[in-house]
Amino acid sequence: MLPRLKQLLDEVAPLHSKLILLIGPPGCGKTALLYSLAEQASASVMNLGLELGTRLAKLPNKQRRLQAGHLLRDIADEHASGDLLLVDNIELLFDSTLTINPLDLLKRLAHARRVVAVWPGEHRQGSGAPRLTYAETSHPEHRDDALDGVVPFYIQT
Repeated sequence: MLPRLKQLLDEVAPLHSKLILLIGPPGCGKTALLYSLAEQASASVMNLGLELGTRLAKLPNKQRRLQAGHLLRDIADEHASGDLLLVDNIELLFDSTLTINPLDLLKRLAHARRVVAVWPGEHRQGSGAPRLTYAETSHPEHRDDALDGVVPFYIQT
């Protein structure tokens, strides 16, 4: 799998949006693959939940949703290894109090550099185009997005 992912990283370099999402069921090895890539590329993995959560906790509640995108961009700049950013634990982006679109935020980060992120939700193939989902429909953090601007990397168990 790692050689395929490294090849895909080279292929997305000229694209406008260089976002690769590692998609698969829980326990299939998404995080392990991300850390293997980090080792091969001499890069580090950004724990988004920890990094962003620490910075948001210092802000008043009203400021958090306004500053989340700016803080994430700053954190990404600090953690990127050249033109590569590896991201894990993105669940905080789905917090309904932040009122942000997690996928759009990741896509924006991927305009400036190649981004590989672990998707914590599911990939669904219905009668229409494939969709990325997070949380159940009745959950306040539920998301249902098209794969537009995303390069999916599927991991099977």
